[in-house]
Amino acid sequence: MTDVFVSLRQHMPSLSKAERRIADVVLDQPSVVVESSITRLAELADTSPASVARFCRAVGFGGYKDFRIAIAAAHSREQAARELFRVDDADIDATDSALDVVTKVAYEEARAIEETARSLDLEALDAVVAAIRGAHRIDAFGAGSSGLTAQDLQLKLHRIGVPTFCWSDAHLALTSFALTGPGGVAVAISHSGQTLEANQVLALARERGATTVAITNYPDSPIADVADHLLVTSARESRYRTGAMSSRLAQMAIVDFVVVRLLQGEIDRAGELLRRTYDAVQGHRLDGGTPGR
Repeated sequence: MTDVFVSLRQHMPSLSKAERRIADVVLDQPSVVVESSITRLAELADTSPASVARFCRAVGFGGYKDFRIAIAAAHSREQAARELFRVDDADIDATDSALDVVTKVAYEEARAIEETARSLDLEALDAVVAAIRGAHRIDAFGAGSSGLTAQDLQLKLHRIGVPTFCWSDAHLALTSFALTGPGGVAVAISHSGQTLEANQVLALARERGATTVAITNYPDSPIADVADHLLVTSARESRYRTGAMSSRLAQMAIVDFVVVRLLQGEIDRAGELLRRTYDAVQGHRLDGGTPGR
């Protein structure tokens, strides 16, 4: 079941300006919704109660009452998670100690994986696994840090004998995706769903008749229009990020979900391939590959 906070963040790109202001207030100050009237929320978002009511319906609720109940439940779960990590405020401050930073980063990254798992479309996951199982080739693309996720997918599929090509250069990706077709699977990874190159390679693969898959944080972003299947992450990035942090881990969690689900159906064959690849590198260990060391 998708958490209401997760849903609000994921659907931000499709909201109007007024709706985004309301969503920003709700995400920054959820207690306002829990403790206050629709009028108070409207005041804080610089809009009208009627606009708040329309917003509630736009995000899937019958009205403010139902929305308020969902926010209260989600806020309670989030408070419990913060207590588990002993985090009062997840935002990192310049005066935080090393312990504060480690705890807050761990909290954000654990939450990204947990929320991604909770809200993931399992039917879409199985559809992607089925497409990969029957594919003659897989092409994966990601720009920047999303390229690391594409590499992770390629390495794991390669180890179980699935012919997979990974690209981080857009020109090389386009030339490869142009060669795919029916029976091929094209995977593009973009946290925002707005990355031009990711959209281009997936659109090209679709034109060639391949099954297209997008891994993104925003199901209403442009990449959804060129994807047959969407695997959606749930990640929030700290203002102190030096690159993708929570989003990278959420993307890699989805790769692991796909690969393990794939292994379930081919455990004997894949197990033998994994054993061979493991044995192949044991001579390059300082301990000589001694078991248990």
